[in-house]
Amino acid sequence: MLESLLLNISATNGDLAKSFLRGVEDGNINDLEKEQLKDIKTQLRLSMNGAVSQSMREKGLVYKLNFGVELPRIKMIAENYEKNHDLAQALWKEDIRECKILAGMLQPIETFYPEIADIWVENIRNIEIAELTCMNLFQHLPYAPAKSFHWIADEQEYIQTCGFLTAARLLMKKGDMTERASGELLDQAICAVHSDSYHIRNAALLVIRKYMQHSEEHAFQVCRLVEGMADSTLEGEQMLYNMVKEELAVD
Repeated sequence: MLESLLLNISATNGDLAKSFLRGVEDGNINDLEKEQLKDIKTQLRLSMNGAVSQSMREKGLVYKLNFGVELPRIKMIAENYEKNHDLAQALWKEDIRECKILAGMLQPIETFYPEIADIWVENIRNIEIAELTCMNLFQHLPYAPAKSFHWIADEQEYIQTCGFLTAARLLMKKGDMTERASGELLDQAICAVHSDSYHIRNAALLVIRKYMQHSEEHAFQVCRLVEGMADSTLEGEQMLYNMVKEELAVD
């Protein structure tokens, strides 16, 4: 059912999506957008922070170019511009940390078709861009529920991570996912806590946490699922059991 929904959206908007993609690939941005791109890069250089950039490298967040601009400043820069598809696509193509973050902030939802979403998610290479793009863009897409399941089924680390992160944000909104879909999501997340990927495990645990917070019934359901894991020798089950225990303690 979810896959058919995605296919219907793709079929409806496929030609438009391809034309948008061709435009970006051909460098088809107008003079104003070129000037805006140049101005944004100038502002980023003026705001650069070498200490932040170095700290991020030491923590494993590697970029081809990272100005070390802090997120509040990036948000301030974004507020000076209207949402613009071609500008956002041009920013995403830049292999620069801050440009990719700004791209997610400036991309209009109306022209961000599923084909383009897939191209973007395949280009994500670290957890910071995954988290921020899910927060600023992916969770707001009209096809986000179907797309999150599509990405969760992928074997690539950051595509699957983005699927879980997007789904977690949908659960937080409490109206963007049906009961049946959220139940399927719980099953997927519990399987994923056994993943060898640190980021997939953490994103799956976040989904389970948000599922529990969704309602008392959901919290009780998860408790029943993990009650026999207290003495498990499996790392994933131990992490899951401890997370549920922490969540109940907070409540």
